[in-house]
Amino acid sequence: MPFEKIASEKLSHAVTHQIEELILRGILRPGERLPAERELSDRLGVSRPSLREAIADLQERGLLASKAGAGIYVADVLGNAFSPALVRLFSTHNEAVFDYVSFRRDMEGLAAERAAKYGSDTDLKVIQTIYDKMESAHTRRNPSDEARLDADFHLSIIEASHNVIMLHMMRSMYELLREGVFYNRQAMFKQRTTRDELLGQHRAINDAIQSRDPSASRAAVEAHLNYVEQSLADLKVAERNEKIAKQRYDHELERK
Repeated sequence: MPFEKIASEKLSHAVTHQIEELILRGILRPGERLPAERELSDRLGVSRPSLREAIADLQERGLLASKAGAGIYVADVLGNAFSPALVRLFSTHNEAVFDYVSFRRDMEGLAAERAAKYGSDTDLKVIQTIYDKMESAHTRRNPSDEARLDADFHLSIIEASHNVIMLHMMRSMYELLREGVFYNRQAMFKQRTTRDELLGQHRAINDAIQSRDPSASRAAVEAHLNYVEQSLADLKVAERNEKIAKQRYDHELERK
């Protein structure tokens, strides 16, 4: 018969499993520093040798990394999602920009639908808290804060969808967005009309999720990203027109 005696689990294995779960669920994030060894062993209720054994195992598997004199950090497990050559290709072709928005519309629409269905009450409190910060940042008119909170808001919805594959994939995509690979998000928050529109759209998304209305949540996200797509298309046209206008102007100055 295919049965074996069950052995008690080593403490280091239990520690390894707990840290793995925290990374998998997106609670411990890439670049986040773990508490000091003494504090972490106290929190986990294990000996320091058991903790060291678990840390060494996680480091060997590339989930944790040590920095000399600075401690242990969650490794940049998202860093290799796209090769540098592909990232450069994305940044130089408009087709990638609009495909990116289309991909986000599909994925985030599903995430919002799932968040309304499966998100816990605490998940929804997180989303509400970040939205409240967005409203506060809107009054201060700080484009960098608004852009950062915009990303945090969307990622909180993805986290509330409770799909770990979607979470890590979309977090990787957002890292590229933060780096300005696809477009300059801060530029969108520098225009008063656009800023007001975006806040209203985020309010509609938040209201639908807080009401636990899956179809309305998905529709609100799709409407928001349709607006982003159109705004980017308008910006591309404006940039092209300005380039042509400058050529005419320079040519006119050269004429005698």
